[in-house]
Amino acid sequence: MNRTTFLVDGFNLYHSLKEASRDLSGASTRWLDIRSLLRSYLPLVGGGATLQEIYYFSALALHLDSDRPGHTLKHRSYIDCLQASGVKIELGRFKYKSVYCSTCARRTAHYEEKETDVAISVRLMEVFQADSTDAAVLVTGDTDLAPAVRTATRLFPSKQVCFAFPFKRKNSELAKLVSCHFLMRAQMYAKHQFPDPYHLPSGRSISKPGTW
Repeated sequence: MNRTTFLVDGFNLYHSLKEASRDLSGASTRWLDIRSLLRSYLPLVGGGATLQEIYYFSALALHLDSDRPGHTLKHRSYIDCLQASGVKIELGRFKYKSVYCSTCARRTAHYEEKETDVAISVRLMEVFQADSTDAAVLVTGDTDLAPAVRTATRLFPSKQVCFAFPFKRKNSELAKLVSCHFLMRAQMYAKHQFPDPYHLPSGRSISKPGTW
């Protein structure tokens, strides 16, 4: 049995979902049932892979609510659906920065997502150190995770690290670091969507946002 844990870079996946929707002529992709999708890819991990845990790493863009009312509420509602399906949520934050624009000669507000890469890296080490999984699949194409992958493969040679590259996020540099990698297809996003509405165990129903 190959116990397999998925570590999902939420923002990397989100931008992939938006591109997939455009390529599929506006098909619904963002109401994604991540657990269902990742279970379908277990045969590509190999070794009789069985699903252990799924961790979803993201952050709430609270700074967007003033210009786009309800933006964070939609994200929170989606997170509630993920949690109800058995996905474990780990939230980072956005950090404010004042950026000087030499062209317009003034400073503008800029927000950067923080802590996600570090949180994924730490969780990767934790699941291997605790021997709670045999394989870790990183759902991302972000090269910032390369040092963590190199360290994990060196410290835990008996463990398997794999990359599941979101649609249009394949990265050849990351692929060279591991023995297992695959690319997720846009059509699979469309296939693995939550029901609309999604009914939580509490009895609450959550409807898919109209733009998703």
